[in-house]
Amino acid sequence: MSIDSINPATDGVLAQFDAHDAATVDRKLSETSTAQREWANTPIAERMALLRRVAQTLRAQKAELAPLATLEMGKPLSEALGEVEKCAWNFDFYADAAPGFLADEVVASSATDSRIVYDPIGTVLAVMPWNYPYWQVMRAAAPVLAGGNAMVLKHASNVPQCALALEDIFKRAGAPAGLFTTLLVGSGEVAGLIADPRISAVTFTGSTPAGRQIASQAGQALKKQVLELGGSDPFIVLADADIEAAAAVAVKARFQNTGQSCISAKRFIVEQAVAERFVEAFCAGVRQLVVGDPMQARSTQGSMAKRRLRDELHAQVLASVQQGARLLTGGSPVDGPGAFYAPTVLDHVTPDMVAAQEETFGPAAAILRVADAEEAVRIANATNFGLGAALWTSDLDRAGQLARRIEAGAVFVNGLVASDPRLPFGGIKESGYGRELGKLGLVEFTNTKTVWTGPART
Repeated sequence: MSIDSINPATDGVLAQFDAHDAATVDRKLSETSTAQREWANTPIAERMALLRRVAQTLRAQKAELAPLATLEMGKPLSEALGEVEKCAWNFDFYADAAPGFLADEVVASSATDSRIVYDPIGTVLAVMPWNYPYWQVMRAAAPVLAGGNAMVLKHASNVPQCALALEDIFKRAGAPAGLFTTLLVGSGEVAGLIADPRISAVTFTGSTPAGRQIASQAGQALKKQVLELGGSDPFIVLADADIEAAAAVAVKARFQNTGQSCISAKRFIVEQAVAERFVEAFCAGVRQLVVGDPMQARSTQGSMAKRRLRDELHAQVLASVQQGARLLTGGSPVDGPGAFYAPTVLDHVTPDMVAAQEETFGPAAAILRVADAEEAVRIANATNFGLGAALWTSDLDRAGQLARRIEAGAVFVNGLVASDPRLPFGGIKESGYGRELGKLGLVEFTNTKTVWTGPART
């Protein structure tokens, strides 16, 4: 089996790799298992020192890593540079915070001493997507390794060079051999990896259908899993919001990473009283986007990662227009090579239309007009997804009340929904379960153990 690295902006083949055969997979899993047992007994100060070296190595290699991500999945180079820096920040954060997160927690009970301790769980299999080829992996890897675990990466098959580059980062940082390893295998091999006794748990980021498969396989093996799946995030703009600020952030919220993000805002739910102002300002910002070669500094939107994904998005746009949505800008593939799609805005979308019902994983925004805040919350919740949500209003007291009613793993008031190492990240409903980042993201992959001690007997 060949794993091909293809530039989605040109359709050119960048590199080809032979998939790892069964013997190679077995050898690498055994090496990782051995490394994990030794790592679990490594003093925490030494573990944190490795995390700091990984952060330093990421920054030192940023000029090589960022263009590789741009070439393999099409994101603008400036965004790829920011992605590498965010990975480094994540490792620095856990190097500082993990010792406190992992400290024993004394709990009063009938015992002489009772406490909660956090032990390593083993080797975590990370099945990761292409849209943030470094961040998706490294946001999981930092807490996994800080907790005394090892990681095996099965990355998306269209970013093999990024996957191998991450393994190299750990080698350069002086990690024990096998502590973080990359397997170049197809998706058909995942079930076997999950069932392997050397794998203790699974973290997965990707589509909801694939998440169902992962959950089923991990459940059959009785192994812990964290799933971060799809999203159809609402971006609610109430009548008392700062409309110009909301519209400016809305452009970034929808179109950064060429709209290919689970937490991209996808449904813009706007009170009718300010809808015209918002739409005008939003469309003005969208028209300023520059679609082009993602390696060029002037390009603010690159290509989508695959032509198939572009075609799927286009079908969703066409279906929504046929249902009555009004196309304000874009709405078509860009002529020429590559998987480029014009930044698209659909207005007068209703909750039953394709653009509101399905996850649109690309540069297309759906605007839904509502009468008031009550209708906005109701429509925001009228989805099978529940990852992130944004709420724009000048009334912060009301914002706090409404945020509690929005069904999502995170609600950002007057700001851009984003993952942050300091805060837990994840979703509900068909957006998955479990949490990454923050303390919760660290203890997800530990054995949360009760230690109860009675009086000493003489």
